[in-house]
Amino acid sequence: MNLIIGRKPVLEAINSGEELEQVYILYGQKGNIINAIRVAAKKHGIKCNQIPPEKFRTIVKDGNTQGVAALKPAYKFYSLDEIISEACLPVGRAKSSSNPLLLILDSIQDTHNVGAILRTAECSGVNGIIVTKHNSAPINATVVKTSAGATGHVKIVQVNNLANTIEILKENGFWIVGTSLEPASPAGRNAKSYTEIDYSVPIALIVGNEEKGIRKLTADKCDFLVQIPMTGKLQSLNVSVATGILLFEILRQRQPK
Repeated sequence: MNLIIGRKPVLEAINSGEELEQVYILYGQKGNIINAIRVAAKKHGIKCNQIPPEKFRTIVKDGNTQGVAALKPAYKFYSLDEIISEACLPVGRAKSSSNPLLLILDSIQDTHNVGAILRTAECSGVNGIIVTKHNSAPINATVVKTSAGATGHVKIVQVNNLANTIEILKENGFWIVGTSLEPASPAGRNAKSYTEIDYSVPIALIVGNEEKGIRKLTADKCDFLVQIPMTGKLQSLNVSVATGILLFEILRQRQPK
């Protein structure tokens, strides 16, 4: 069963036009946001039922639901062609006036990290997100809840072969920026500080696994490798935090001066 749980994520999903089969509200739930969910569900023609605790617990296993859940079909992934064509890139690796930004998640396995990253990606204007099919967290109810409804707004592509995907992106005008946990990357190349790169071109940013970072084969395919310098005793940030820093540096550089 594919569920969206939590009041705000459910309301965001309804208002964004996300396909939902039914909304469940735990009996006795009241308040402005509950009323807003009822009104929005009716407006979009989505069945909304108030159910007793016993039945609610059989449907929703997560204990932190805020008394609201929505049933949705299995997540519909976009195709790589769709996000590339929507970006309207010119042929060849020339500068584009729109400077699209894609985010690639290379084998990120924690659902809470994925959800947090999707939320940050939506807030920073990412045009599309690419995830690896194998050794990656599923786009499930936990991801949807942690994303605070961002899954209803971002386009996600699932790919089998990331190396081939990177080549296709390069052919369509993207420059590939990979992240490194150390100044010396898995590819044996020195990584630059993340602020030293010019992001005023079409960019595909790759962030990697929580413990190992991006894979060596992935790093080999990158045009640039970047690192966030550490000054404390710990040598790495949580991947969702690091992704936020990188995305908003890109956004900062692209702001009109």
